Amino acid sequence: MEEQKCKGMRDLLPDDMLRFRHIEDVFRRCCLKWGYQEVRTPTLEYLHLFTATGTLTPSMLGKVYSFLDWDGWSGERVVLRPDGTIPVARLYIDNRSEQETARLFYVTNIFAFEETGRQNRERWQCGAEFLGGAEATADAEIILLAEEVVHKLGLGEVKLQLSHAGLVKALIKELKLSPGEEAKVISRVLGGDWQALTETESGNSELDRFLSLLLNLKGKSSGFLQNMKALSSQASSDLRSALEDFINIAALLDNLSCDYEIDLAATRDFEYYTGVCFQLLGGGERIGGGGRYNDLIPLMGGKDLPACGFALYLDPMMKLLPLQSKEGGESGVLVRSEGPSPEVAKTCFDLAQSLRNAGHVAELDFVGRETSGYRWIVSVSGEQPSAFAVVDQKQKEQRDVASLEEVLNTLRG
Repeated sequence: MEEQKCKGMRDLLPDDMLRFRHIEDVFRRCCLKWGYQEVRTPTLEYLHLFTATGTLTPSMLGKVYSFLDWDGWSGERVVLRPDGTIPVARLYIDNRSEQETARLFYVTNIFAFEETGRQNRERWQCGAEFLGGAEATADAEIILLAEEVVHKLGLGEVKLQLSHAGLVKALIKELKLSPGEEAKVISRVLGGDWQALTETESGNSELDRFLSLLLNLKGKSSGFLQNMKALSSQASSDLRSALEDFINIAALLDNLSCDYEIDLAATRDFEYYTGVCFQLLGGGERIGGGGRYNDLIPLMGGKDLPACGFALYLDPMMKLLPLQSKEGGESGVLVRSEGPSPEVAKTCFDLAQSLRNAGHVAELDFVGRETSGYRWIVSVSGEQPSAFAVVDQKQKEQRDVASLEEVLNTLRG
């Protein structure tokens, strides 16, 4: 039979959902303990929110799902959210702008059009946003929170890479290109083509050398950045300020015993980021990333508010996560009918409800299903004096009992 699922869409099967919910639960617990509050935003947002902030450049508009929200006379173009951060920023502006700081988190799906349909067009992510966090400590907080989630999930070896969008943008300004040339370079860099910078000569040999050294820097402490600082004496104040900010954040992470690698060319798609950026790599894939975006909320019509945040990507993380045991797998109970009579069926339903009330996961079986996923099998015959046969599959023991109460006592014992 021909597959009827839409291109680029994915069904999440029971085993997938076990992994999905486990990631979601660990992420939610970590965020709540750090003082973050959960929010949920609509699937549809106005397109102008994304174009005004630079998230959707003209060349990227073909990668989103947008349409006219027609009301009979006019309308406004809306979009299936292609990003999780901008909707949360909009939520803050609309509902919480009187607060100077807000720590918010979400679990949501985002949508990206991909022509072949071989990649997922609907993608899930967990994200946290620290709105109002201005200091380097706020950047460190979101990085450590993201790392804590990944650590508690046990995803194996995960690498943290640091970059700095402000430093990259200042470097591009140093090249003193025409507006058209600068736009082309930025577009290539956002797409991950960092050769655009090395191929562009500024006419200043010291700046070109400084640029080359920065792009090839692969340091593991703030000391590597300190060494670069001495070479930036002739650079602009914006570049020196961005480098100083990067040094301060890296030094703080050093003091917090956070392992990382500095790689300025590691980050891509940083349109609205203004400061430190980071990404988490696991299993050869990008499983998360984030950074500072001080200009985003003002661009959306809100007040001048610094902010930073991150997102973790569920699809690649689910590949790395070992399959969790089925809920109740160690103590779950299968209640089996040994006869077709209505009386036996009623006894099965009554027993299953009593088991659930006692805290067990109880499933009914009237057709003789596979039993390997259960700790306990309770067969109901309805015949006295032994109406119930209780099998402990872990201990390989069977006990015949006469009442529901004895069944419960056997499972408790």
